[in-house]
Amino acid sequence: MPIRLVQAAGDYEKGGHHPVKEVMAFIRLNKIKQTKDALADVGFPYYTCRKCLGRGKKPVDQSSLRPVCETGTDILSYSTPDSSLELTRLIPKRFFTLIVEDEDVQLVVDTIIAANKTGNPGDGKIFILPILESYRVRNGVKQTHQ
Repeated sequence: MPIRLVQAAGDYEKGGHHPVKEVMAFIRLNKIKQTKDALADVGFPYYTCRKCLGRGKKPVDQSSLRPVCETGTDILSYSTPDSSLELTRLIPKRFFTLIVEDEDVQLVVDTIIAANKTGNPGDGKIFILPILESYRVRNGVKQTHQ
């Protein structure tokens, strides 16, 4: 499938506006390859991926940590040093972010969900944010996305 790109810079320089969104997804460590492959398969091989630690609102259930532990991650090393309470444990995750045109948001979201859904707590979370403007570092050109 061809790579999908956000609108060409020349259109912005001519005063064109094109709405784009940021798709942010927090996923399990053991789903990185599936997510990268799935995004590439539907034409989105570009993204930023970072290591992060976090947890949701619910208390940590030891049985839900088993798949994470099986990937070789030491959960205890991510506990706060002054507490051994389960509620303070941070789980290692990966944070993906993509900037896509409005019309592609649902495809990206559906792709990420399909690659990561196990039906268990901790599968991840996706957030969508509007991008109002951006600047090209090379020449300082402001791009408005409204």
